[in-house]
Amino acid sequence: MKKFLMTLGALGLAAAAHADAAAGAAAATATAGGSFDSKGLAALGLGIAALGCAIGQGFATGKAMEGIARQPEAVNDIRNTLLLGLAMIEALTIYALVVAIMAK
Repeated sequence: MKKFLMTLGALGLAAAAHADAAAGAAAATATAGGSFDSKGLAALGLGIAALGCAIGQGFATGKAMEGIARQPEAVNDIRNTLLLGLAMIEALTIYALVVAIMAK
């Protein structure tokens, strides 16, 4: 649980650091009764996507290690499946990054 909370805090700080540039404009707009700008929301979305991917990759790696421990003879099959799954999970973060960069 401690690792999870530390990871959550680190990712929250990373999202806050990326959103820092847009925070002033977003805060001014929010206090004026408007809505947040797209850059701040894109940075928040990127942070959430990174958090979800990190949790998913952790679970996938842990389950792959459990599978290897139970069936050492299936190491190659499990490793190949794990790497394919990790690549697909990482693609989600890359898509979120592209959307965050394209936000005006």
